[in-house]
Amino acid sequence: MTADRAIPLLPSRSLHATKAFYERLKFVGDVVAGGTYAMLRRGDLELHFFLHAELRPATSDFQCYLRVGDARALHREFAQLSLPGAGIPRLSPIEAKPWGMLEFAVVDPDGTLLRIGQPV
Repeated sequence: MTADRAIPLLPSRSLHATKAFYERLKFVGDVVAGGTYAMLRRGDLELHFFLHAELRPATSDFQCYLRVGDARALHREFAQLSLPGAGIPRLSPIEAKPWGMLEFAVVDPDGTLLRIGQPV
């Protein structure tokens, strides 16, 4: 029996470009369904993407939360990619939040916000 889980479905202006970006974050997977859908995984994390050619990254409201076991280690790993701290794409600093989570954020080239954290 598999555990229940939710898999975010996120937009992409170009599934091949999205796949290339997330491969830098060590996600693996494929573009399928005639190039209209992508499924990417990194360990137990899984993200799906649909083609949304009209998406405007600067005004995108798409986002998801990824709860991980070691947010500091993942942030250190992503920081080695030299993503900027502002603009699109970007990587934010890691910080303890007042709601009891240690978090950071990645914004992908399509403007999608991935908030990544673990309980403090």
